[in-house]
Amino acid sequence: MKSFAEIDIEKNGNYLKLLSAVSKLSGLFSESAVPFINYRVAENIFCRSFDAGNLSRSDTAFDANYNSIGIGLKTFVCNGNSSTEKVAEFNSLSRTLREFSGKELALKLGEFRNDRISLANRIYDIENSLYHIVARKEKELFLYETDYNIIDVSNIHSIKDNKASLQFEDGNNLYTFNHSKSTLFRKFIIPPTAFRLPIDIIEDPYSLLLELFEENKNLKTATDKLIKGENYVILPLYGMKNGEKFVFERSGLNQWNANGRKRNANEVYIPVPAVIHHKYRDFFPSIESDKNHFKLHLPNGKTFEASMCQTAVINLDGEKINKGKGLMTKSNKGLGDWLLRKALQLKEHELVTIEMLNKIEYDSVIIIKEDDDNYKIDIMKTNSFDEFINEAE
Repeated sequence: MKSFAEIDIEKNGNYLKLLSAVSKLSGLFSESAVPFINYRVAENIFCRSFDAGNLSRSDTAFDANYNSIGIGLKTFVCNGNSSTEKVAEFNSLSRTLREFSGKELALKLGEFRNDRISLANRIYDIENSLYHIVARKEKELFLYETDYNIIDVSNIHSIKDNKASLQFEDGNNLYTFNHSKSTLFRKFIIPPTAFRLPIDIIEDPYSLLLELFEENKNLKTATDKLIKGENYVILPLYGMKNGEKFVFERSGLNQWNANGRKRNANEVYIPVPAVIHHKYRDFFPSIESDKNHFKLHLPNGKTFEASMCQTAVINLDGEKINKGKGLMTKSNKGLGDWLLRKALQLKEHELVTIEMLNKIEYDSVIIIKEDDDNYKIDIMKTNSFDEFINEAE
């Protein structure tokens, strides 16, 4: 495919213009002649310019989904023609990784890295992948694309292991693993064909901002920002048993295994703990409400009718309301196909366990409320629900 710089130029788009504009304001943050671009800003500019799905919130292998192409977005300062940059963190797997060294560690890193890429491919229906790089040098940006290959575990060689790090190659790329930070790095090389975008950093960006807001006094206030409990919550994919995380055998992700009527093998619901209803009573409708039917948009582009389920009468400010204890798609299939078959790759009638969730490093989901009729769902990394509930508001 054509480079994103070429696509932007052909369509007379805003990608290069926005990168240039942000870079010119570097004086707000740095005195260096090297343009400053925060990585989140770079991600948002890319997704806005190319109408790509922004995946950075879910912390998966990819930062964006562009027409079923998984995009890894990188921006970094590069004084020469290459730079070694972080491509994966393995904090939750660090204890396991400490049991290995040398080639065995390289193989295990390859396995974990490849599993993450494969998981993202399944969750977001990704068909191909690549990295889009914005390398920053003095007064200039270098834009290019490069491979987003899995690690070729059959060709790992040139292994160098010491107390600080492990280095290895796989025939395609050079990797370095930092032991203490449990972080994997990869060497990125700027090709001679990279698109070069000259940048003249503004001498006094502060005056420009004052002029901008003086001339535009009626700028629209942002209304689409995420506000905890108002337009998003995070839910667990597990329950608690004896103070430990546990996936119950006949409810939640294993609802298909419940007693009683015959159930579809994909029948699941997302547990909604009572604490969510108590803290954010208006986020979900009550079961009896005429609003208890809404669209749930999955990150692979599919949409299902959904509702609150499983009777759970809760006392909210002296009023007893049946808020339900789960979120379920009405087909009894949509969520299960996505979570059980694609994310976890389980066979029909295979029980979900907490060990399975720990292995893929995701045990929570984020629910974003666009309005009363539309909710979105995406996966979240391990312990996200705990952090959401316990963080100060």
